[in-house]
Amino acid sequence: MSTQRLFNLPERLGGIFGSDRRHRLAAFLFVLPALVMLLAITIYPLIRTLQLAFVSLELSISPNEQYVGLDNFVRAFTDDPRFWNSMKNTAVLVFVGVGIQLVFGFVLALMANEMGRRRTVWVTLFMIPIMIAPVVAGFQFRVIFNDTFGPLNYLIEWASGGRITPPAWVADPGTSLLTIMITDIWQWTPFMLLIILAGLESISQEIEEAAQVDGASYWQLLWRIRVPLLLPVLIIGVLIRMMDTFKTFDLVFLLTGGGPGSSSETVAFYTYLNGFRFFSMGYTAVLALIQLVIIVIISQVFLKLQQRRGAI
Repeated sequence: MSTQRLFNLPERLGGIFGSDRRHRLAAFLFVLPALVMLLAITIYPLIRTLQLAFVSLELSISPNEQYVGLDNFVRAFTDDPRFWNSMKNTAVLVFVGVGIQLVFGFVLALMANEMGRRRTVWVTLFMIPIMIAPVVAGFQFRVIFNDTFGPLNYLIEWASGGRITPPAWVADPGTSLLTIMITDIWQWTPFMLLIILAGLESISQEIEEAAQVDGASYWQLLWRIRVPLLLPVLIIGVLIRMMDTFKTFDLVFLLTGGGPGSSSETVAFYTYLNGFRFFSMGYTAVLALIQLVIIVIISQVFLKLQQRRGAI
């Protein structure tokens, strides 16, 4: 069909349908290819994942599926300590890591808000980590944390005069997860800074001036006016970062590979291992579904908080 005939489709349908129905049908036909593509890349994989969750499909042994019912779910929740270890590591990154990002972002936003026009360059410099791809950030910090020639251990030894022996950051089970958290905090704290600063700028100056006239101190102004008005922004920012951190894979893959052992495995990385190294497709589907359910629950909790505050 030529381009001219395609754009004349509503007129050509005029003899068959009424005006309203004609335009609705034409609109639907134009949207249909995108709709089909969306269904193909979202709905079908979800249905296939649900199907695989109830079968045993070990591609390293056989391509045949065997129905096992709820055995994969039982295995995940009762017979797989490695899964629970990955969930624990993910929870540390989500709650501790995002919490630190929130605190640092809030403090930096308050500092930037007090700078006036001078903050432009300062904020621009802080935005640099966000502009760097996570893969590049992972390689950067892999060099920084290297225990042999990394600059971090060199600085620790120099500052302590050789009295402190720096750890092997990515090779030590006690610090491997910390390296992932530090990298994530460095890269995404500017995101929290940006949205909190935008929230601060949206607060009416008249409200703050009225509070100052009534004798409110800086801390009273902060906790009684700014924080309550910023809560909707804070909730959305934390929700976005929690969902993103819950899916952390690239930093784990680049920095530690989940090791030593399984000390720094996240649930997303453990799912990858089961699917692309162990080729246990049924169990991988269960792990993916568990992550989906947890992310949906987290998002619903935060959205309910927003609704209760009348922000939505």
